[in-house]
Amino acid sequence: MLKKQQSKLVVANWKMHGCLTSNDVLLHAFTQRAVTLEPQVRLAVCVPYPYLAQAQNRLTSTSIEYGVQDVSAHTHGAYTGEVAASMVAEFGATLAIVGHSERRIFHMESSELVAAKAQRALESGITPIICVGETLDERQAGKTNSIVYTQLAAVLDRLDDEADVARLIVAYEPFWAIGTGQIPAVQQIKQVYGAIRAQLMEKAVNIHVPLLYGGSLKPDNALELFSQSDIDGALIGAASLSAVDFLEISAAVSIALSENQDDSK
Repeated sequence: MLKKQQSKLVVANWKMHGCLTSNDVLLHAFTQRAVTLEPQVRLAVCVPYPYLAQAQNRLTSTSIEYGVQDVSAHTHGAYTGEVAASMVAEFGATLAIVGHSERRIFHMESSELVAAKAQRALESGITPIICVGETLDERQAGKTNSIVYTQLAAVLDRLDDEADVARLIVAYEPFWAIGTGQIPAVQQIKQVYGAIRAQLMEKAVNIHVPLLYGGSLKPDNALELFSQSDIDGALIGAASLSAVDFLEISAAVSIALSENQDDSK
């Protein structure tokens, strides 16, 4: 019997934005609001590497987790500009986004490279958030499920231990929805989630891997989306740079969680 996840995770992905001053304002707002949410709502922030120390300083004594937006596929060596997962772990980071669509598209990252990065993160005690998703052309060609399956399969094929699969988080983020204001219909998202769940169960039958959604999330569409009990949280880009928007989305997740719990009684 699959164990149902009772919490929801809301992750801010700041991408290549921020400065010490604006970061302080955002992190202060996040920590002030976090205590007002349902206790099962987890907040996290994935920051650019230079701000890891700032995140560590501001968030270590709070309930908010923090991490990075990428890690190297290598453990160490002559890889100028790369940052190893072990280095990130020294700052207390617990999360690493890998395979974000912007990395796959603009940096030509293969699914095999993404899988290696996920493995390096796991080896350093960091939870990888595996991003999967299709382009608009791929969706219109009816290839969404096959694209997502192939992207995730590269990671699952690399992991021999079911315990490692249990530590994964998967984020479905259709590339065509990121920053465009467009978002798939809820039923379309649920259909992709069903396919991902079936694929995960081929590898680990009794494990619930959290599934997040990312792509043009805003306060006005968050409540409908997160009212779906099988959507375990959000990976938020642009809206996470606004304390108001990020916290309104987090509040919507909290409300949805509370309503789902009431319905199950």
